[in-house]
Formats: sequence, C-alpha cells, structure tokens
Amino acid sequence: QEVILKEAQMKNGLTSLKENMTRAEAYRKEYGVIKDLENMATGNNSKRLVFEQYVLSSYFEDILAAANIRFRHMTMDRYEMVRKAEVTDARTKDHLDITIVDYYTGKMRPVSTLSGGERFNASLSLALGMSDVIQAMNGGIKVDTLFVDEGFGSLDAESLEQACSTLMSL
Repeated sequence: QEVILKEAQMKNGLTSLKENMTRAEAYRKEYGVIKDLENMATGNNSKRLVFEQYVLSSYFEDILAAANIRFRHMTMDRYEMVRKAEVTDARTKDHLDITIVDYYTGKMRPVSTLSGGERFNASLSLALGMSDVIQAMNGGIKVDTLFVDEGFGSLDAESLEQACSTLMSL
C-alpha cells in the first residue's frame, strides 16, 4: 500500500512538472519576443542600430537625397554626400555619419578632407535639403526664412557664384 501511495505521488509530481514545463516554455516564448523587441530598440543587434537611429537614418537619407541635388550642382557634379553604411567604432551606435563620394578621383573620402568652401557648400546644401524634406512632409508649408552665416567669406569666386546661384534659385 505504501508503494501504491508513493507511485501516485510520483505520477502527480510528474504531471505537475509537465504542466509547469509547458507554462515555462510559453513564458520563454513570450519573453523571447519582448527581449527581441528590446534588443532592437536598444541597439543590441548585429548592426548596433538603435530603433530611434533607424527612423532618423531613414529621414536622413531623404535629406541627403534632397541636399545632393544642390550640392552636386554647387560642386559641378564632383561631390555627393552619402550616409556611411558601416560603423567604424563598434563601441558606438552612430549611423548618421556622412562620407563624400569624389567623382573626380572615384573614391570615398571623409567630410573632414573638404576645403572650407566645400564644407560651407555641403552645410548649405544640407540645410536646404532639410528644409525641402520638412516642407514636403508637412503638406508643402513653406518656410520663408533663411539664416546664412559668415561662411561666404571662405568661398573662392567660383564657389561663391555657385552658392549664390543656388540661393537665388530659391
């Protein structure tokens, strides 16, 4: 009789263990989805891309496309700005760096290698590109204000002509 009682207790224990294991597996699956979402949102993924930066990089691509229309014109089709595809420092999660395509040399180069005038043209192009994207996203609301800094003094005659031509076309 004692053996029968122990056998019944063991069967009850085994049934309870199976039920608990089934519940634990369901919790693991549910937590796994939440953990995957958390990893995506915080940048704990292979690209180290935070969700916020993913969204910003999408807008940034649009801004670069709009900016490059003017930048290529200002540089007589020599340069184009592109978002860096890879992160150079694995400790950072920055996906909004720009690199320059130099069509004269056929190579990519850092923004820091641009001359002062070329940097000014890139900045102006980015500001105007951002304005274009914001305007397009807000149903065509026009922003009729333009702030220009003292960067025009760093331009050579040809670059100054191109920058002024771009501004006058607005």
